[in-house]
Amino acid sequence: MSPPPRLRLVFCGTPQFAVPSLTHLLQQPDFELTAVYTQPDRPKGRSQEIIFSPVKKIALAANLPVHQPEKIRAPEVEAHLRALAPDVIVIIAYGQIIPARLLDIPKLGWLNLHASLLPKYRGAAPIHWAIAHGETVTGNTTMRIDAGMDTGKILLQQQLLIGEHETSPHLSTRLAEAGAPLMVETLRGVASHSIMARAQDNSHATLAPILKRADGLIDWSRRADEIYNRQRAFTPWPGSYSAFRGQTCHLLLLPASNPFELSATPVPPGTLLPQAESVHVGCGQGSVLRLTGIKLEGRKLISAADFLRGARLEVGERFESI
Repeated sequence: MSPPPRLRLVFCGTPQFAVPSLTHLLQQPDFELTAVYTQPDRPKGRSQEIIFSPVKKIALAANLPVHQPEKIRAPEVEAHLRALAPDVIVIIAYGQIIPARLLDIPKLGWLNLHASLLPKYRGAAPIHWAIAHGETVTGNTTMRIDAGMDTGKILLQQQLLIGEHETSPHLSTRLAEAGAPLMVETLRGVASHSIMARAQDNSHATLAPILKRADGLIDWSRRADEIYNRQRAFTPWPGSYSAFRGQTCHLLLLPASNPFELSATPVPPGTLLPQAESVHVGCGQGSVLRLTGIKLEGRKLISAADFLRGARLEVGERFESI
């Protein structure tokens, strides 16, 4: 008896988050990857050197055809995808919205890996906002995409715990690695019709919008744990920043031994509280945060102890608004 035909796939993805899934798919004998779509090459950094996307690098190493249209909605892209006649199009952090007229091209649909437990955290930055909001559990969802933003029917889900001090880059790596075998399981389940898709409960939906620089501006009236969670979430960009003596400064923060402990003498939020070899900052509800590093505008990162020695803080001095 001859083996069943391999599942014909097109892969759409761009950043590092999509790489483990692409790599894992390439290792499966029952899948045939016919093409990879990724975002166009972009100049990066001060040198403006043209950089390939992480997905493109893997695809080229595997001798896969790579396509990089400026707009996936272009008529020639539709014609090419229809000519490929894929069974499934796998899409992971591709970076463009798929127009509705393309959704019927693959026989079994467009399947997406989304880094949240949908319907929570629909949108471009689910990992960041889960950490920023103090979640202790997150996960991956595979789903069929539809014309909405992350509103398609759920296929499979898996949960992961979020570490107390975990940052977005570390959690993203763990979710990407865990999601790769989940996507393989999903593809096989869809092909065998053994997975029952279920609609999302829209009443429990939350949004995870794309990050803006302003998200990193510290509101010292928040509780210490909230500020710390946002710092973990917004690492490396937009970071956590405030102003000191008229200069923007980026801060590295750690919770004090007990960030919920009320100060013996309440201070206005943002007040710098020098210690022997560190600096604490007053936050909302009498809580405090400990600074571990400070980078003033145009200068290198220094320890809080070095900042304390050089700044000669005045009593009651505060971080300023921007």
